[in-house]
Amino acid sequence: MVTSKAKTESKPSFVSTQVTDARRYFLDLTPDEEKPITIVCGGRERVSKDYVVRRTTFPYLCVEFVAEGHGSVELNHKKYPLRPGAVFAYMPNIAHCIRTSSTDPMLKYYIDFTGSEGAKLLRESSLRGDRAIYVSNPEEFVGLFEMFLKEGMSGETHGQDLCAALLPVLFLKLSQRAMPGNVRQPRAYFTYLEARDFIEKEFRKYDTIEEVAEELLTNPASLCRLFRRFGETTPYRLLIRLKIQEAASMLVDQQMMVKEIAAELGFADQFHFSRVFKRVYGLSPEKFSRQSQWST
Repeated sequence: MVTSKAKTESKPSFVSTQVTDARRYFLDLTPDEEKPITIVCGGRERVSKDYVVRRTTFPYLCVEFVAEGHGSVELNHKKYPLRPGAVFAYMPNIAHCIRTSSTDPMLKYYIDFTGSEGAKLLRESSLRGDRAIYVSNPEEFVGLFEMFLKEGMSGETHGQDLCAALLPVLFLKLSQRAMPGNVRQPRAYFTYLEARDFIEKEFRKYDTIEEVAEELLTNPASLCRLFRRFGETTPYRLLIRLKIQEAASMLVDQQMMVKEIAAELGFADQFHFSRVFKRVYGLSPEKFSRQSQWST
């Protein structure tokens, strides 16, 4: 179990010990209520199979996100199922009970915060301060909460300010990705996740979306519809972006020739590769390589 350097030596009493693994940060356990947003603490917890937390109140505003596993949360006597993609919130004087499934324990993130602007963000969101919602694209939220964790645990001077700046981003993302009502993730969403994961892992092997679709036992039109429905890019753009990112690494780290990289990543020729690279990065591969050398 890892924690960042806290302002107090002992762990706060509200932090659960019913975990098998945790990474936590404590930024300000005595926050100034006059500040618009203060991040008190946060972290990531893999809970034990007997995890149950019952509280009649809580000293701060809190948002929690379930990344893995299942469970339930009761907020002001209303019960919500918890699963990957569930987000819930509570505030002072909101009674709550969080319980995990004993057969599928949760991995969840949390952020505790205070301040008038923080309270406004929470109240004006679909969480309201005493509700649970479900979001599409849960992996985006994992990335965002991991960013909170990284900055919160950094121990650097701007950790508090960076985490406070991320809070409005979190609520904007919730507004963008919240699913209406208690809607379960459609089966098609998991098909989308599988397709995206496949492209991210196997992009080197495929040159066209037709090839990817064939490997996934679907067709290009269906694949594009999935990405249009659940993602923010097309499967082709994702494939190309991953190839060009890999190309940039080859240029800088391996100092490979443009012709070699084009052949390695399946481009028709080095000229086509150079055009695509410039479209993504705004520089030709040669200029990109030179600028990278200057910066090191």
